Amino acid sequence: GLDGGPTLLRPGGLAAEMIATLLGVPLSTAGASAKPNAPGQLKSHYAPGAALRLNVTAPTANEVWIGFGPACPGSLLPDGEHLTLSKTGELVDAAARLFHILHEADRITGANGLIACAPIPDHGLGRAINDRLTRAAAPRP
Repeated sequence: GLDGGPTLLRPGGLAAEMIATLLGVPLSTAGASAKPNAPGQLKSHYAPGAALRLNVTAPTANEVWIGFGPACPGSLLPDGEHLTLSKTGELVDAAARLFHILHEADRITGANGLIACAPIPDHGLGRAINDRLTRAAAPRP
């Protein structure tokens, strides 16, 4: 790692807790850096063209809403389905659908539109999803 011990460069498909348990030592984390040393570490990354607002439980009328779980279903689509990362709140499902759903929301709202995303639990795989969403919502240079 960067300081001699294992370092988590960015959250990913394996939960940091699982990695630390397997290694038998805690992980340190690499902070945000102007000079990244792993893919996906830039502050703004994976960004849709539309503006993205996070942790939204009640979207405004002009936002396309990406849901998560039964309490936050997401925008109703013309086919009768909802725009959601996971209807049931499954983090594995949400991680697998993340980029497809971001692209779909961006397509629906357009480059100058607004996207709202429901809260995602910030543990396990949810930490990686929130990392990607935070980067997607970051102001662009």
